Amino acid sequence: MCGIAGIFDVRDSRPVDEMLLARMNQAQFHRGPDEGGQHTEPGVGLAHRRLSIIDLSSGHQPLFNEDGSVVIVFNGEIYNFQPLAQELAALGHTFRTHSDTEVIVHAWEQWGEDCVRRLRGMFAFAIWDRNRRTLFLARDRLGIKPLYYAPLADGRVVFGSELKALLVHPDLPRQTDARAVEDYFAYGYVPEPKTILRHAFKLPPGYTLTLRRGEPMPQPRQYWDVPFKPVNPSSEGDVAEALVRRLREAVSSHMISEVPLGAFLSGGVDSSAVVAMMAGLSNEPVNTCSISFGDPQFDEARHAQEVAERYHTRHYVERVDADDYDLIDRLAALYDEPYADSSALPTYRVCELARKRVTVALSGDGGDENFAGYRRYRWHTYEDRLRSLLPDTVRKPLFGAMGRVYPKADWAPKVLRAKTTFEALARDSVEGYFHGVSVMSDAMRARLFSAGFRRDLQGYRAIEVMRDHARHAPDHPLSRVQYLDMKTYLVGDILTKVDRASMAHALEVRVPLLDHELVEWVSGLPPEMKLKGREGKHIFKKALEPYLSDNILYRPKMGFSVPLANWFRGPLRERVRDAVLGPVLGDSGIFDHAFLRQLVDQHQSGVRDHSAALWSLLMYEAFARQVAEK
Repeated sequence: MCGIAGIFDVRDSRPVDEMLLARMNQAQFHRGPDEGGQHTEPGVGLAHRRLSIIDLSSGHQPLFNEDGSVVIVFNGEIYNFQPLAQELAALGHTFRTHSDTEVIVHAWEQWGEDCVRRLRGMFAFAIWDRNRRTLFLARDRLGIKPLYYAPLADGRVVFGSELKALLVHPDLPRQTDARAVEDYFAYGYVPEPKTILRHAFKLPPGYTLTLRRGEPMPQPRQYWDVPFKPVNPSSEGDVAEALVRRLREAVSSHMISEVPLGAFLSGGVDSSAVVAMMAGLSNEPVNTCSISFGDPQFDEARHAQEVAERYHTRHYVERVDADDYDLIDRLAALYDEPYADSSALPTYRVCELARKRVTVALSGDGGDENFAGYRRYRWHTYEDRLRSLLPDTVRKPLFGAMGRVYPKADWAPKVLRAKTTFEALARDSVEGYFHGVSVMSDAMRARLFSAGFRRDLQGYRAIEVMRDHARHAPDHPLSRVQYLDMKTYLVGDILTKVDRASMAHALEVRVPLLDHELVEWVSGLPPEMKLKGREGKHIFKKALEPYLSDNILYRPKMGFSVPLANWFRGPLRERVRDAVLGPVLGDSGIFDHAFLRQLVDQHQSGVRDHSAALWSLLMYEAFARQVAEK
């Protein structure tokens, strides 16, 4: 696990500023505190920060081929590097190290751009091939590892693992992208390929970018997508048996390490499944890490303890204060862009705890997207059935009117808060799902932004992100929203959160449930095996019944969240008011001041719960303040 950065001159072979490249590299020191390295030649500069995991003695980067004509900087892990090395050696390639990095170099020499199709793992890398006058950038299939790039006005391209590396370059324009701001206040993050900056981009998951000197800047090229190709029909018992076999193999491949290894254990189904598989594959007790909360509404520590005792793990627990809000500015610095998932706070703490014991930790991320574990999937399928029963001419005016009339009673039991469902039913399937997952509704965002900023948007709406992905999504309502989440929420929120929180502590986190071979197979399972009646993850839970108790598998799902509503009416009352109504947001020209005041007043008086909206504003203010200081 590492950080990479670089500068490439597309037009010519002008000298690279080595001190500037070193500063870009140093901006990502936290990603690789073990050592750093860089290489420059006319028109090319590559830099690397290393966290040593595999081949500790000789895996230094940048790493070259035999004659020095090909050089790579690489962030991630290739889990099938050993069989690939054997195959490449049989084809005549000579290896000087035992690292997965060198395997990529020779795979590029052998297969060119298609080398990525042979790699199984999480990765972001840059290869400079002097003979081909080509810089090749690649990102793994699911977007586990990040990669940012920006074409500059003078014909150079800068890239890095985090946006902060690009921000070191003085020629990168700092103007925010109005469309990215609209996206952020809808999704709570800036979805790929945008960044918050107009002139910088994320390389999307499953894409490569090939830059050739003297040629125009190309568009990224997709090499993989979640197939959702139906697998051969089989009995539920056979599928469950095959699922455990594939899960065990994925976990086994992710356990290769020359440094201390462990796992996050929340007590939920996904992390417990990973720990159960690890315990069966390891001769030593598994190191497991959990955090506990004082509020039982959020605390799963006792469930994690049950799994730890069953599998005799070395279990470490740390109590997190419910008022752990001193991290707000730290998070803004870590994420570079505005990022509004408040579970980043406890995620930061569990990574901090894990790093005290291990250098590599396996997590259960991806289980909900793979196996349909989110409650919203169940509601969406219900809503889609209703949509299919009523013609648009009846459904849209009926539920649209009910959504406008029905009161939004935050104080009422959830079953009575029907407004959101009514509004979703007045829309088509994709827009209804978008409405359900939005941090702030279309109506709220319309009031949030100033008239001038709305003109800058030129009619753009954040729903277009999902519309674009929906064109490639499966037809089945459940598979469609799983696909949409894999393209938006999984990469933009979940994986971003874990990457930055773990790298802040120089901890490598691996996600075996997102092994692409497992994802491909699971995507083809019948939707009714994933969501059966009211039970999400049906086949996953059935498969795990010999390994985990019903108390773990079938209890209600709990969130990994923090008590924002109480914070904003209590200890953070003045901080929220000062930030949301202060000069940073007030002078930006983006927001309507009267509506900002209304949000704060209504929340702090207890009339409405605007905690999600206020948190997104608080994080945007922290981001804007820090960017202004750079």
